[in-house]
Amino acid sequence: MLCFYDMRTFGLIGYPLSASFSKQFFADKFKAEGIEDCKYELHPIPQAKELLDLIEADPLLCGINVTIPHKVSVLPFLTELDDASEKIGAVNCIAIDQSGEKPYLKGYNTDVYGFEESLKPLLKPHHTKALIFGDGGAAKAVKYVFNQLGIPFISVVRNAQPDAVLYSSVTKEVLDEYTILVNTTPLGMFPNVDSFPPIPYQHLSEKHLAYDLVYNPEETAFLTRVKEQGGTIKNGLEMLHLQAERSWDIWNEQI
Repeated sequence: MLCFYDMRTFGLIGYPLSASFSKQFFADKFKAEGIEDCKYELHPIPQAKELLDLIEADPLLCGINVTIPHKVSVLPFLTELDDASEKIGAVNCIAIDQSGEKPYLKGYNTDVYGFEESLKPLLKPHHTKALIFGDGGAAKAVKYVFNQLGIPFISVVRNAQPDAVLYSSVTKEVLDEYTILVNTTPLGMFPNVDSFPPIPYQHLSEKHLAYDLVYNPEETAFLTRVKEQGGTIKNGLEMLHLQAERSWDIWNEQI
């Protein structure tokens, strides 16, 4: 049992949290589904270790979402990790069991679920290889999903690093072979809406699928350029909703 109290509390840790959608999402969910015994709060904590103080101060705290900059730094304070978060090295969801002598904290990466479930309906037989723009924390979840789906990928970055290629290496020949394009960078995110991954968009066609983890604006400059070439586009909003719903499922699985 993750939590044995009549009233349960949940929340989000990160710093800062001014741009978070989570509190409104769960407020809307609780209202729509008539859930009156739960609340969701934001906790803008500068240090990940402050999570332990939150738990000590609130015996009703049963689940926490995690956003930047704590997705990695919170790991030392967790009791257990699921397979995805262990292999990725980052969590964005924690289930908290306070029924024992010490709190038991299990970390999950629900970005994996959100991305995979959002992507799969768009995949066609010719979508066999992927380019991933960026190689940060978000890219790790995307890589995990492609490994699970058996889709080979190449990471594309601005500065040379192992196991990645530079944007200048993305040629027509590469784009002919790699027909899935995923932007995991902040390029194009509000307010810098005019930025986009620097690839030769003129070589794209209707066979390309572009997925942008950015969802503000709904159609980034990256997605617009792919759409103008006839490609299929998708932003990260559904992924965001799916990962939030998966968090809720995790928190309630053992109730």
